[in-house]
Amino acid sequence: MKALLTLTILAAFITSLPAQETKPIRVALYDDAGSTGKGVPRVTELLGKDFAFKLTILKGTDIATGALKDQDVVIFTGGSGSKQAAGLGEAGKAEVRKFVENGGGYVGICAGAYLACAGFDWSLGVLDAKTVSNKWKRGIGDVKIEVHEKAPAATGISAGEQSIRYANGPIIKPAELADIPDYETLATFRTELAENGSPKGAMVNSPAWARSTFGKGRVIISSPHPEQTAGMDAFVASAVKWAAGR
Repeated sequence: MKALLTLTILAAFITSLPAQETKPIRVALYDDAGSTGKGVPRVTELLGKDFAFKLTILKGTDIATGALKDQDVVIFTGGSGSKQAAGLGEAGKAEVRKFVENGGGYVGICAGAYLACAGFDWSLGVLDAKTVSNKWKRGIGDVKIEVHEKAPAATGISAGEQSIRYANGPIIKPAELADIPDYETLATFRTELAENGSPKGAMVNSPAWARSTFGKGRVIISSPHPEQTAGMDAFVASAVKWAAGR
């Protein structure tokens, strides 16, 4: 009897929720040129088993021909931002920009963060950011970041100093474009890698995670790899929910 009562209460609660809160978030994951390494498999593993999401793998040509119209959020993972841009083509990049501008969400990790920036002739320009140097090959390894107090609601990661995997992600600063809102820093690098002649000191105190808006949509990026760091599994799902306005 008690179990039946519990189920009845649960059903009444679900029925009372707004329709958008009970539907899975439709997530497009780009898996094409420029997306290499463990990013796509790891995001697929994290979101594919969660009923809160409906995950769809898309190619650049899918995006270029309008496939994002049936999605709530698009994710670009690690690899090469410039090659991802080439995989999208001019038509695909225009579709992503339109998607976010009209209210879609964008999650970019490492290469996907480069792609979001406004500092390259190939980038999307959905984030008012540019890199501090063209010497991007800083190295691969663990670094320390400081997760700010405002970050947990959007990232699922507790505030404080954390260790995270880094693999040549962008070191950004404001691009100061008048037509794109300023980004908000959610986590800051506290240590750095500075190999291959990359400028020393540029990484420390620069944004590791940032978020902003673009038109009616939301953008959140991570320079390092929370999806490949033990204890940070919550980042991807939380970032997607924030980007979707949930």
